[in-house]
Amino acid sequence: MIPLPRPPRRVAVVKPSALGDIAHAVPVLSALRELFPASHISWVVNKAYEPLLAGHPHLNATIPFDRGVFKGNPLKAATYSLRFADHLRRKRFDLVIDLQGLLRTGLMTAATGASIRVGFASSREGSRHFYTHRVEVPDADRIHAVDRYWRVIEALGGGHLAKRFVLPVQPNELAAVDAELASFPRPWLALAPGARWLTKRWPVGAFAEVANRVYAEFGGTMLLVGAADDIALSADLRSRLTGPSHDYTGKTGIAKMVAVLSRADAVLSNDTGPLHVAAALGVPCVAPYLCTKPVLHGPYNSPAGGVRTTVPCSGSYLRQCPHGMVCLADLTPDKLWPALHEVLQRCTRS
Repeated sequence: MIPLPRPPRRVAVVKPSALGDIAHAVPVLSALRELFPASHISWVVNKAYEPLLAGHPHLNATIPFDRGVFKGNPLKAATYSLRFADHLRRKRFDLVIDLQGLLRTGLMTAATGASIRVGFASSREGSRHFYTHRVEVPDADRIHAVDRYWRVIEALGGGHLAKRFVLPVQPNELAAVDAELASFPRPWLALAPGARWLTKRWPVGAFAEVANRVYAEFGGTMLLVGAADDIALSADLRSRLTGPSHDYTGKTGIAKMVAVLSRADAVLSNDTGPLHVAAALGVPCVAPYLCTKPVLHGPYNSPAGGVRTTVPCSGSYLRQCPHGMVCLADLTPDKLWPALHEVLQRCTRS
């Protein structure tokens, strides 16, 4: 248990990225609000992901961090870092929690000057040395990321609390999505065929085969989502579909993507950000798992939705595959179809 001499007046969560990881961490925020109802709570977040937290009912402020600065002039990056550190120090936080556990976030945590700085004992790149209190997670290789983050809440005395996934959906974005989809038949199945790692990508052809089975048995509409880098993948996928679709890929900000996912009846996605946002929103999810493990990073609120390959190198977490992606021959549309079929049966009966 981490001893707190008094309830903290100002609390900061340091979890800049990535989209799915932030979605995994939101139960920590709601628990902090329950533990410290009078505290001012801020979240240090990459500027690109700030819209995911905008208007969160349990958050007082976001502190955007512009990582893009570090791709340019080194002097400009150094100047920005010093100013950002000074900005954090001036906030006068009492309690800071680093959920990222890398050198950059360890330095941010230290820069706050908070008297209580919490992080994981297993944090990387030396970041653990910037904490005043280190949370041990000896079973980190066997529990989900959500449960690993939750160990911080347990260490703060909140283990009795329920994990709550609260993500704000902007009313104006929701109204726009409703208007755009009003004429499209349901069920609405959101498809996210992209992923940063090639070893996480189920083939576009497999997505298309499954989607066309959905049309044949349930009808409905496919909603394609993803970042600008996924535009070509979604276009390829859409060209193979035999029924109605609406392509949002690269055409929305995060806030509208959240609105689209919140309106979906179900989601079929690789292990990537939209999947975990959808899971946090309570939307039923199904996902093919190639190089990652559902037990560690599956759709948390759809535990049966993570369909894993059974090849020996399954769950290797390698970004480059030395085995020629043999998993793709194992994790076929036939293998994934029963999980999605069950989800769609439930949502069409309700």
